[in-house]
Amino acid sequence: MNINTQRTILKARRAELAGDLLQIEDQLDDTPTKDWEDRASERQGDEVLEALGHVELAELKRIDAALDRINDGTYGTCLSCGDPISDARLELLPDAALCRTCAHAAQASAARRR
Repeated sequence: MNINTQRTILKARRAELAGDLLQIEDQLDDTPTKDWEDRASERQGDEVLEALGHVELAELKRIDAALDRINDGTYGTCLSCGDPISDARLELLPDAALCRTCAHAAQASAARRR
């Protein structure tokens, strides 16, 4: 696993997300129309944009955490068990903080809480 390649991938995705978030913020700041029906439709669109913004902001935070792990030398080490995260998993999910086993255990635990 080439750490510099992973850093480049993470930074590129971070820049893309930051741009998307600026566009979402700009669209949400648009002046609403005076027409009631159009305003209702715009509000629905705004709710979708807000949800998308939350998802992208969460990904941005995961990327920032991954970049921090690269900087402190812990990238590729599971935050839960301390075992290495497979290269295949990191290539698929460059911001992965957990190995496959711990990620599955965390998902199962979250599902039980629901």
